[in-house]
Amino acid sequence: MAKVFEGVLFADYHQFYLADTESKVDISEDVTDEAISQRIVCRDDVLVVFTARNIEVPVLVELHETEPALDLPDADHAVEADLRSAGMIAIAGCTDYLPDAARFSVPAGNLKARVLFTGLGTLSSDGLEGEDRYVVHLWPGKAEGVRVLKQWNDD
Repeated sequence: MAKVFEGVLFADYHQFYLADTESKVDISEDVTDEAISQRIVCRDDVLVVFTARNIEVPVLVELHETEPALDLPDADHAVEADLRSAGMIAIAGCTDYLPDAARFSVPAGNLKARVLFTGLGTLSSDGLEGEDRYVVHLWPGKAEGVRVLKQWNDD
């Protein structure tokens, strides 16, 4: 396992992206009620994570050689999806300029992504403060679409 990104991203419009550096990021037709409930959009070379806050959020991305152990007890929401890359991924907030985004190397081809959301219930009433955190695990794997492992219910 290698940490390939650890930092904060400005999650404008409640989202951040992982995308192949050659991607043309346009998910405008992919945002559906189902995607918002799943908190993710995956489309070939783009993975969009929908965050709880519309502000800077902490994000950790780990790259694994094989599928990591599934650790759900602390997660509020967990989802798996796919991401295809030619070997270089950019990570950015929704309104960041992709050519200036942080980048990291990954194995070329199909990747699995498991996104764990924690602290979703800690948001202040105005949605500006909270302890929400987003951890993305990536590893080589067969494309299988979106699969919700644990659904957050904010009631």
